[in-house]
Amino acid sequence: MKIHLVSGGCGFVGRNMTRRLLKATNDKVFIIDDLSIGTHPSNWMENFTSRKYKDVEIIGQDERLYFWQGDFRNFLFRFRENPRFVQDNYGLDFERFCDVFHFAAIVGGRLKIEGDPMAVALDLSIDAEFFYWVCRHKPERVLYPSSSAAYPVNLQSESHAIALGEGDIDFKGNLGTPDMTYGWSKLTGEFLAQIAARHYGVSVVCIRPFSGYGEDQDLSYPVPAIAARAARRENPFEVWGTGKQGRDFVHIDDIIDLIFILMANVRDGSGWNIGSGKLTSFLDLIELFCDIAGYKANIKPLLDKPVGVHSRYCKMDLVKEKFGWEPKISLREGMTRVYNAAVERLKKEGKL
Repeated sequence: MKIHLVSGGCGFVGRNMTRRLLKATNDKVFIIDDLSIGTHPSNWMENFTSRKYKDVEIIGQDERLYFWQGDFRNFLFRFRENPRFVQDNYGLDFERFCDVFHFAAIVGGRLKIEGDPMAVALDLSIDAEFFYWVCRHKPERVLYPSSSAAYPVNLQSESHAIALGEGDIDFKGNLGTPDMTYGWSKLTGEFLAQIAARHYGVSVVCIRPFSGYGEDQDLSYPVPAIAARAARRENPFEVWGTGKQGRDFVHIDDIIDLIFILMANVRDGSGWNIGSGKLTSFLDLIELFCDIAGYKANIKPLLDKPVGVHSRYCKMDLVKEKFGWEPKISLREGMTRVYNAAVERLKKEGKL
């Protein structure tokens, strides 16, 4: 029996990964989430059915999805008392987890990163417990999601902005200063991943996704929030800051595609970019959404709102050279999907 583990399995990336695993394999998937940010599987699983078994929820007619609700650290503590905690408690016959995807984190948009940085710093605690567990239980393969926030902020300013390459984070040289506590925690997680690979023989790869987006992303993130404003045909159209700040947008489906390629080929804990390699300003993004919606709007800058770094986009040369990968979903196609999802959501809520 193959069984995969997804921490933060009810968050944006976690639930998209869970659905992909259930669709692409016949394996079982064990997910953990405290639902502080994520949403219960009843909201995103098709043909949802479930039954309770002890403290887990077994989901789906084929009963391949197991949901344990709670703090991921508490889940990991159980293994200190009993290394076969999952097997002994839930009747699952397997030697070790197959693929482990570690999405559990204190996350949020720019308001969370800058507004509550000490809460975000709890990611250090979550990741330390995770890698301690990984080095003792040795799953077959491990994914650690780092972030583009790990890159030095001095390379992302208005006066000095470059396409960020994997080599711009150099653990043997000058690391630079990452973006707030979120960036520091992800940089530390990458370092722990390399230790796990080098000293404990763990097969692990780190990803540095840039501005991931998708149809079911939370409204605290800019893309779905902007899509909802366009769907309501707001005019004037509010934008945080001047709107000239830019990001590298990549659809969640493309992110997951590359994750599986990297996990199949990388074992040493190194970090790899996932992006489009293109810089899009928020003004350009608003213009695109308004064009999709079929109207023009006046822009209203909100200069008192947090905006983060001025320019954040990546080089994808290394990934293309090594694996021949490029994103399949264009910016317009992806944003059209998000816009259509926003329209449907607003109609269901009676707001359109």
